[in-house]
Amino acid sequence: MIELTPLQIATLEKLFAAGFRPIAIPPYESALCVHRGECAAALTPVKNGDFKLLAPAAYLVDGKLSVRVKRGKREVFVWKDKEMEATPERLRILEEFRKDLAAILDRAAAR
Repeated sequence: MIELTPLQIATLEKLFAAGFRPIAIPPYESALCVHRGECAAALTPVKNGDFKLLAPAAYLVDGKLSVRVKRGKREVFVWKDKEMEATPERLRILEEFRKDLAAILDRAAAR
């Protein structure tokens, strides 16, 4: 178990207040993974005592971070042999998740 810095604790409090929750995602067991709804990202500690993105925000497919790819004329979120349509609503939710996460991490880095 890692010991958290005061800055990391403050960042986690802001993440929790914004609806983010911790989640375990293989192969990121040593990272701090957070999710909100069906979106997630992996965070890692940095030298200034806070967090940065280790893996970018992604939609969860079968509980794993997916990759967005084109399949012909459509876009899908893929994890191994499972895929989920990248609908406009899912893309909007993912972008909102990414922006909210970035805003919290950027504010913390500016301190």
